[in-house]
Amino acid sequence: MKTQLKKGTLDMCVLAALAAGDSYAYELVGILSRTMEISEGTMYPLMRRLQAEAWVSTYLVESASGPSRKYYTLTAEGRRQLSWMQQEWREFVNEVNAVLGLAAGAGTGEAS
Repeated sequence: MKTQLKKGTLDMCVLAALAAGDSYAYELVGILSRTMEISEGTMYPLMRRLQAEAWVSTYLVESASGPSRKYYTLTAEGRRQLSWMQQEWREFVNEVNAVLGLAAGAGTGEAS
């Protein structure tokens, strides 16, 4: 179940991380892996898809320790999408919590 939930929310998590500041893919893996399991193998295809959706754009930054790094930044459309996703997430969490509350209350009712 946790894997499916992560798949459904990973775009939102990446966009939220980028809302805090531009980043390159490997750095994003480090940021997200503080709180969830994620691999580079997941991140790179995800970033290509987000770029194809025009939710992120890229720019190169020279690196003294190797090749230039491709940084990702949110586009205006990416910010709109993140806002929509966050609203959808809050509504979904409220709906699930309401059902869980009903289930918890069912154990305190009278027997039939």
